[in-house]
Amino acid sequence: MINNNIVSPTSDNTIKHPSLWEGLVRLYIFDLDGTLLDTLRDLAASVNYAMEQCHYPTHTIDEVCSMVGNGVATLIKRAVPSGTSEEDTARALDFFRKHYMKHSEDTTRPYDGILELLSSLKAKGKRIAVVSNKFDAATKALCDKYFPNLIDIALGENEAEGIRKKPVPDMVFKAMKQLNASPEECVYIGDSDVDLQTAKNSGIPCISVLWGFRTKEFLQAHGATMFVEKPEEIARLNEK
Repeated sequence: MINNNIVSPTSDNTIKHPSLWEGLVRLYIFDLDGTLLDTLRDLAASVNYAMEQCHYPTHTIDEVCSMVGNGVATLIKRAVPSGTSEEDTARALDFFRKHYMKHSEDTTRPYDGILELLSSLKAKGKRIAVVSNKFDAATKALCDKYFPNLIDIALGENEAEGIRKKPVPDMVFKAMKQLNASPEECVYIGDSDVDLQTAKNSGIPCISVLWGFRTKEFLQAHGATMFVEKPEEIARLNEK
């Protein structure tokens, strides 16, 4: 069951969001990288391709893991050497984007149990949204590839269209509006501090997964109070 050893059913968080305990969740809003998909190796490969093309030092998998979560522009800003000009950073970002669009599926895969979770939720008549700081085209392509007919709406970084990156709640609000769901009917599921802040800014509860890119200790330090260790625990949420 959901690991709420920190939060009890009488906590302030639960009182504000009784749907978590009374089976009222209708819309499940998921982060993508580190939550539904293990994308780290493909991200790292594209980061290092960009670094090599620009003659910059490359990074280990763990180093790239620590950089992800705030969108690809921020990822590349963190990856290039300190003091790199905006023009050269933009050049590295362009190398990254072009490489990643061709290689985003090389090693990426759903985490164990994710397909079963999404299928179970759909069978129960639940709606499913994905909101990601990955650029919009890649977000949609990956959802179409790995979760066909399972995702009701997938939204990625698209600030040119007025949809700002998380933790600004624009993507969450757009998903809620398009799927006609109120905050009381929603739950957010993610693996990072960005996800925690996004859920807070959206006024909905957040469940933190422990198979992603951040540790439980890191998530606790950033305010996480509800955790799951396996996807199947989320599927049982409405059985409480």
